[in-house]
Amino acid sequence: MFLEELIDKTQFENTAIECKSILNRGDVVGWLKSIAGFANAEGGDFYIGVEDKTNKLIGFERKAADNERNYFNNQVNEHLTPRPRMSISFLSYSIRDAERYVIKVHVDESEIKPVILKYDNVPSIFMRRDGFTNGATYEEIIEMSIKSKHTQYDVQTSDVKYKWDDFRKLRDFYKKHNAGKELKEKALLSMGFVNEEGFLANGAVLFSDKYNEKKTEVVCSVFSGFNKGSKRIVTVNRYNGNITDTIEYMLDFVKLRMNHSMIKLSDERRNVDAYPERALFEGVINSVAHRDYYLDGTQIQVDMFKDRLEISSPGSFYRGEKFGKTYDLSGIISKRRNELISNVLVACSVMEAAGSGFDKITEEYAQADERHKPYIYSSSDHFTLVLPDLTYENGVEEESLPELLYAPVPNGTEHDDKVLSYCYYRAHKAAEIAGHIGVSDSTFFRKQILENLEENGYLIKSKVSRAAYYKTNPETVEIK
Repeated sequence: MFLEELIDKTQFENTAIECKSILNRGDVVGWLKSIAGFANAEGGDFYIGVEDKTNKLIGFERKAADNERNYFNNQVNEHLTPRPRMSISFLSYSIRDAERYVIKVHVDESEIKPVILKYDNVPSIFMRRDGFTNGATYEEIIEMSIKSKHTQYDVQTSDVKYKWDDFRKLRDFYKKHNAGKELKEKALLSMGFVNEEGFLANGAVLFSDKYNEKKTEVVCSVFSGFNKGSKRIVTVNRYNGNITDTIEYMLDFVKLRMNHSMIKLSDERRNVDAYPERALFEGVINSVAHRDYYLDGTQIQVDMFKDRLEISSPGSFYRGEKFGKTYDLSGIISKRRNELISNVLVACSVMEAAGSGFDKITEEYAQADERHKPYIYSSSDHFTLVLPDLTYENGVEEESLPELLYAPVPNGTEHDDKVLSYCYYRAHKAAEIAGHIGVSDSTFFRKQILENLEENGYLIKSKVSRAAYYKTNPETVEIK
């Protein structure tokens, strides 16, 4: 039995999840660092009694589960400062009429950072990133200290002196989006653009005509297929300039390359753009407004695929809800990460003061079918808006299914790759697999495809009651 069967959703080790079969008494730092890393990042879930890599349930009897929990608490209290805020619960399941338990520890992001792990009188600071926990870098430690005080990057004072003539592009941008009205210098200064000594705020520097450094960098790409593993990358353009130039660059890049077609919407045919203009505009503005400008060496990514556009911005949603993937764009609640930058964009009439940009994206796709609905997914280090291509009839393909690398299957079939991709992140019943690959759930399908893959070690079979579940074996199959 696998973890996803117990909690009814796909789980695999990533930035926010880690599994351990048992707490290693001989290597306490090896697992305590994961708790510290979660607390120093964006929080996460730590499962005890679950085999890593496969997510197979090992579990404990009730008394053993209690002992494991007590040992966990004692080690956290002794070695982590400050103690992260956590909730511990037992998840129960049955095997051959015997009840067993998995321990789930939910770790919240710490409000006071960094959380320090001290073992054998040696203090260490860890950070969770990209599914792994490693020592925090010097830059990350500085960022944690700053962020724990809730100080936004854009309102801090720079060492650049203010000159009105350095903001001609911002004034032109304002004029363009305000029916020809002129931006008043007094209005700009009232936003906190400049301090009393005449030095610009960090956010104000990013609007300067002279700015062309890395804080605003964007990378725009076009791929020939459905993912970044596509055989041919059509275009990769890198750009950095001030914020208004960056916005215009991203918009122009997509508009020049997107499709236009006559399609059917709400029982009538009409000429449409691949991405509705307002939805594209809101997506670009949000990527700039909510970007984490503390994260050096990162960039906004605009990626065009055969079926969709992805706009990714560094940093998760600021002090908002933690989520993976959601189609409920209107339900997303996130505080402003960059108050000054947002205020300037609101004044330029390109951003709503009430933060209703995602509502407008939803409205633009209101008449689209389910496979053409936009969605957002967020992790600890970025968030991505996905706009389906309305001119691509099939909608968004299964882009979440990985491309795999494995040795040829003995007596294999043409369906093996689809089966292994479909079952890589989550265990599925035979009928679900048959439906996914487009064949009937027949004896031939079960014996020649599923059983052959299982017997050769490519699939792992598990039974829940009478139902059989199949999951790809990560020891013989890996992601490209």
